[in-house]
Amino acid sequence: MIQKLTNSFVECSGRERAMKLLDAGTGKELLGPFDGMESPHLEQQGIVPQSDDGVIVVKGTVNGHEALVISIEGKFQGGGIGEVSGAKIAGSLELALNECEAGTKTVPILILDTGGVRLQEANYGLLSIAEIGSAIVAIRRHVPVIALIPGGIGAFGGMSITAGLCSAIIMTREGRLGLNGPEVIEQEAGIREFDSKDRPLIWGTMGGDQRRSSGLADLLIDDDTEAVKDAVLSIMNGDMVTDQRSIQVKRHGAFLKTINPAKRLTPEDVQETWKPFISGSLTKQKADIHGEKSTSRGQTWFDLLTADAPEIGDIPSVRVSDAFIGTKKVRYITVVPDAKNRFPRVRHGEVGLQEGWAIAKHVREAIEADRNGEKRAIVAIVDVPSQAYGHLEELLGIHQSCAAAVDAYVTARLEGHPVISFIPGKAISGAFLSHGMQAQRLIALRDPGVNVHVMSKQSAARITNRSIDELEAAAKKVPAMAYDIESFEQLGALHSLVDGLNADDPGENDRDVLQKEILMAIQDIEQDGSRDLRVRLTSRLAQSGGRAASILVREKLMDQWS
Repeated sequence: MIQKLTNSFVECSGRERAMKLLDAGTGKELLGPFDGMESPHLEQQGIVPQSDDGVIVVKGTVNGHEALVISIEGKFQGGGIGEVSGAKIAGSLELALNECEAGTKTVPILILDTGGVRLQEANYGLLSIAEIGSAIVAIRRHVPVIALIPGGIGAFGGMSITAGLCSAIIMTREGRLGLNGPEVIEQEAGIREFDSKDRPLIWGTMGGDQRRSSGLADLLIDDDTEAVKDAVLSIMNGDMVTDQRSIQVKRHGAFLKTINPAKRLTPEDVQETWKPFISGSLTKQKADIHGEKSTSRGQTWFDLLTADAPEIGDIPSVRVSDAFIGTKKVRYITVVPDAKNRFPRVRHGEVGLQEGWAIAKHVREAIEADRNGEKRAIVAIVDVPSQAYGHLEELLGIHQSCAAAVDAYVTARLEGHPVISFIPGKAISGAFLSHGMQAQRLIALRDPGVNVHVMSKQSAARITNRSIDELEAAAKKVPAMAYDIESFEQLGALHSLVDGLNADDPGENDRDVLQKEILMAIQDIEQDGSRDLRVRLTSRLAQSGGRAASILVREKLMDQWS
């Protein structure tokens, strides 16, 4: 019989972890098992649901400090984020934000044991993770947000981006942190790129020791409950000042310019290369922005909308221009294929290491330039097939690059910039979370080539142990699993679905129609006045059933909060 280590935190259940962090007798669980808030989407796929949907939310105190502990149970559906579990996390963070704004500082602590989006609920997970990230950036203005990755599964997928948004990351050596799981990298890029059975490779790339040594985590602790509590308390007390990675655009951009992608880097190489950047010694290099023009939909629409406006991007794969719609100034940003990209895994338009940081740079430049004047609109043109899948990308922290882009878009909203996404092509996975999902208004073309999803069908089939035919059959029951834009529209997140435009070869009339749509979206944002993503829960389709569980969870959380 294997005995549990007396003080092990890793071996505890999700609920035990939450309660052990809090002062004795102060923990009050919200929407616990007896409330029966289970996923409405699993049973119809032949999957037994769980009555708390694998997320434990507890209010209490840590050494007298008000705290909100959110703990993900990795043993249920791999800690995947679906509609109910995602709404529990996002909804409780939104309530903590309300408390902070009212003067009661409540520190969120996220215990992450998750593979990311629950593939059986797909786009519900994407929506939820976007809402979670939005809340974290807003709360960080009041209190630190702490991510704790103890071990077990780790923090993967969109939830690794969530970790990258937190004020501080605490890990054990057993913990792992990465955007793409080993099996997914192997499926998408091949076993030569990443062997999912090579445990030393996995922990040398994504493990707690490597993440702390390369500056992608703040504290590395032993698997001991008291050590976990001490680490959390040191951040809550302000004893440890952390460097908010997701806003360190210049530092990470300069670091990436020193990397040679043709060399198979080791963790030791990364640690040595990163040292001068941790100490603040930055090197300047001139960026090469001369690349071949692509023929992707993103590039086609970017060229049409920006016309002769000068391009201000730094790298060929991220195109940026300022243009006008009438008197409204608009910054357009798109990610495009670059056949000569020095990072081979992003040559087809994926969001990679450089792309996330470049997006963040150009969004933040607009924020700074408009700080004392009219806030220009920021339009993300979205045609991204996925994030990059590669060993180098994981080793260097692609999740943090994506988090930087998310942080910038959220910050732009909070500063009063209208942020809009226009989707003429693919909007897939972490790439869409990074570039487009944080917009207040989403505009898409009704076209078979416009797809929204969390993962390719091949990888989704491998991870869920299903055939592609079985996945397609499930998508007919759960629209959130489908790839087509009409199914995504049913979830209530789209502002408009535009008919009759030529997606591949648009002309001036197509441009005029789209500009009118963008202008109406800007006016709608200005009239509404809100700077968050709540419109996705108040839209007609969301209210009529598209986000029914998301809305109900928030209502019940509010009832139990105080």
